[in-house]
Amino acid sequence: METKKIPTRNGFGEAIVELGKENRDILVVDIDIGKSCKTGDFRKQLPEQYLNVGIAEQNGAGVAAGLATCGKIPFVVTYAAFGSMRICEMIRQEIAYPKLNVKIACSHGGVTPANDGASHQAIEDMGILRTIPNMTVVMPADFASAKALVKAAAAWEGPVYLRFTRDAVPVIYGEGESFEIGKAKQLREGKDVAILANGDTVCLALQAAETLAAEGIEARVLDVHTIKPLDEAAVNACIGEIGKLITVEDHNILNGLGSAVAEIIAERGEGKMKRIGIQDQFGQSAPYERLLEMNGITVENIVVQAKTLLK
Repeated sequence: METKKIPTRNGFGEAIVELGKENRDILVVDIDIGKSCKTGDFRKQLPEQYLNVGIAEQNGAGVAAGLATCGKIPFVVTYAAFGSMRICEMIRQEIAYPKLNVKIACSHGGVTPANDGASHQAIEDMGILRTIPNMTVVMPADFASAKALVKAAAAWEGPVYLRFTRDAVPVIYGEGESFEIGKAKQLREGKDVAILANGDTVCLALQAAETLAAEGIEARVLDVHTIKPLDEAAVNACIGEIGKLITVEDHNILNGLGSAVAEIIAERGEGKMKRIGIQDQFGQSAPYERLLEMNGITVENIVVQAKTLLK
């Protein structure tokens, strides 16, 4: 039976409406792309909590910062490429430096914009935001986790960057599953190799684990939805108990999940790892699955890398 697929941006769209109805301090600061980012229902149902600043990302960040100083909880909503780079200075100076309670919620993460091309594919965003002090960086794996983590972000004190997919991805979790920012979810136990993934690659990690299991290789699978603060205890457990780790991400292999895990391995001085992700190259206009294949972000490559580590 085919697995149900839903874009994680849809989970955001549902969660933000629920949050807005529960708490009138929840606001949406839209950068004029509400249709793509799924804020249309929020605008219709909660118009007094909705602001559209137009195609002016920097202004949106400044408006959100001002609202946060008045006790509001604004969600700046745009594409990941713009929400991480076009407003990077404003995030640093106006939001993160004073540690204001602003959430930056971005659709079109990674290469999920597909045929829109390299200009819209955000392969650097989580790495850029990870380096800014006071910033929390989260990418849910599916629809249900997106809803849960958006709600967790609203309750989290301080700036949060949330990254969602444009394309539909398999549903992994059931409604009501609990999530904690900074705490990885272990989806499968294993003693031979650990596969740490986030976002749209978690489903690939699970499929790879099934393939490996058929060959007698037991893979532990973790959904590392928060890359900052990283769940260091979970990573250290993988290093100490298994010693062979693979990271999988729809992000540049530089400065994303792979780099964050590699930093722990390097400082600890033990463990071996392989990084699977965007190979430090821009995308192009092509189907989403083809773009993943071009970078080795596939079930087959995860299996190959696991076997390589086990040799």
